[in-house]
Amino acid sequence: MQAVIPFPDISPEIFSISLFGMEFALRWYALAYIVGIVLGWRLVVMAVRRGHLWRGGEAPLTSRDVEDLLTWVILGVILGGRLGFVLFYQPGYYLQNPVEILKVWQGGMAFHGGLLGVMVACFAFARTRRVPFLSLADVLCMATPAGLLLGRIANFINAELWGRPTDLPWGVVFPTAAAQDCPNVAGPCARHPSQLYEAGLEGLVLGAVLLWLVWRQRALWMPGLVSGVFFIGYGLSRFVVEFVRQADAQFITPDNPLGYVVQAGEWGLSMGQLLSLPMVVFGGILLVIAKARRAA
Repeated sequence: MQAVIPFPDISPEIFSISLFGMEFALRWYALAYIVGIVLGWRLVVMAVRRGHLWRGGEAPLTSRDVEDLLTWVILGVILGGRLGFVLFYQPGYYLQNPVEILKVWQGGMAFHGGLLGVMVACFAFARTRRVPFLSLADVLCMATPAGLLLGRIANFINAELWGRPTDLPWGVVFPTAAAQDCPNVAGPCARHPSQLYEAGLEGLVLGAVLLWLVWRQRALWMPGLVSGVFFIGYGLSRFVVEFVRQADAQFITPDNPLGYVVQAGEWGLSMGQLLSLPMVVFGGILLVIAKARRAA
C-alpha cells in the first residue's frame, strides 16, 4: 500500500466574528500578506539605518522614505497581482464577468503580476523622491522572500496550488475534490506539496542567499546585484517546481493533460515557466549592469 501523508486539520480561517449581521473572518492567506509586508518593511529599515552596508557610508534613502514607500508597494502588490492573474490566467472569464475582478477576497493573485506592479510603483517612487532605482529595488528584493515563504505556506493551508500526483512517501492527500480526482490512480490520490517546495526554494533558500549577500558581502555597494540574484533565483526556483506543480484547470484539456501553454511534441512550458524565463534573463542583465558599474 502506498505511503501518503494526510492533510493536516488546519482551517483556512484563523477566526471569524459577526458584527451588525455581517461575518468577518481573518484567513491565514491574509495574515501571510500582512506579516510578510511588515517583515519586509522592517528588514528594509534595518538596512537603511546601517551605513556600512552602503557605498559612501550612507543609504540613498531614509527611514521616512521607506515608510512612505510601503503604501506604494502595497498598492503595487494588490493591483499588479490581481491584474496579472486576470490577464495571464483567466482573461476570457473576467472579460465576460468584469465585476468579478474587484472581488480580490475570493482569491486569484499572480506573483509575476504583483512583481510587475511593485516595479512600476518603485520606479514612480524613485523618480518622485530622486532615489536611485536600482538601490531601491535591491533592498526590496532582499525583503521579498519573507513574504514568499509565508504566502506559500498559506497556499498549503488553503489546499490550493497543489502538485501533480506522486507515489513518493511525502505525497500529501489534499482534501478538495479536484485534488483527489486523479485519473488512473486507485485509492487516495497523493500529490506533490509543491507549495512547500516553493516556500523552501523561493523563501528560505533564496532569502538566506540574499541576506548573506547584503549583510556579509556588502552587495548593496553594487546596485543591481541583489535584484539580479533575486530575479534569477526566483525564476529558476519557480521553473523547476513547475515540473511537479499541477497546471491551472483552464489550461488542462484531454489533448493537453499537463496544461502546457507552449508545446512542441512531448515537451512544453507551463504558464508559470513561460513567465519565469524572462525573469532569469532580466536578472542576468542586472548582474551585467552591476558588474559594469563596479568596474567604472
